[in-house]
Amino acid sequence: MVMELEQWRRRGQWFEHRGHPIFYVDEQRGSGPTLLLVHGFPTSSWDWTDIWPLIAPRFGRLIAVDMIGFGFSAKPADYDYDLVDQATLHESLLAQLGVGRTHLLVHDYGVSVAQELLARHLERPEPRSLELQSVTLLNGGLFPETHRARLVQKLLLGPIGPLIAKLINEQRFTRSLGAVFGPQTPLSPEHASGFWRLTVENGGHLIPHRLIRYILDRRRHRDRWVTALQQTRVPLRVINGPEDPVSGAHMVERYRQLVPRPDIVSLPGIGHYPQVEAPRAVADAFLPFIDGLERVNSAA
Repeated sequence: MVMELEQWRRRGQWFEHRGHPIFYVDEQRGSGPTLLLVHGFPTSSWDWTDIWPLIAPRFGRLIAVDMIGFGFSAKPADYDYDLVDQATLHESLLAQLGVGRTHLLVHDYGVSVAQELLARHLERPEPRSLELQSVTLLNGGLFPETHRARLVQKLLLGPIGPLIAKLINEQRFTRSLGAVFGPQTPLSPEHASGFWRLTVENGGHLIPHRLIRYILDRRRHRDRWVTALQQTRVPLRVINGPEDPVSGAHMVERYRQLVPRPDIVSLPGIGHYPQVEAPRAVADAFLPFIDGLERVNSAA
């Protein structure tokens, strides 16, 4: 059952980033590790509501943020949106909340935020203010050379991007988003409606040409972010929907070529949004990974 948007909003709180209000959910359940969930483009933290109850019992605390420009958070028209800033946003919130250690579960745009955090983790001396205990990567453009941008993304990134943004309506948005779902797990009307409502919240439908610049960020930081994947000592797992035309099986093949000892779980028939299309399958691939790490940590 899809969680109502207002129910999700009521669970949330607000903090300030560079003078703008940012929405987040912080669920504390008692003892156990912390999990930070990082959403993708063009959606929001509401993406995690289907999988949330399946994984929450394993953690003492779950935190999910609507990054600036997304969901219920502020969407300033003149903001310089970039992925490095989004990573700083997450670090700032975790510092305010007193979180010094966390696992990450990330998707799409969020995989690049995780790569930036991994790069900082690699570059900073110990003891660090934020220790990453693991990173689980769902479908996302880890390598710009394998990222197959959709036509609308290419148009938004080009000189007519502001015009294209004005032409996007609910029907076009839903058709474009639905095209990246798996053939047997199509985008439901309930999810489509929620994704669109959160996109237009606070005038967000007017800024996709600004948000889409993340594609340029990935190219700019490619070497540093790939090095972070290759050299990090933080445990990594990829859970991938291979039917995704943007970052599916072809991205996984590149990951196998570049990342030592790749830990990959492929979900047959699933597309770009595994946590929405197959939340149980993602939980079944994710929780044993966390359990194994926690057993090792307990024995150390």
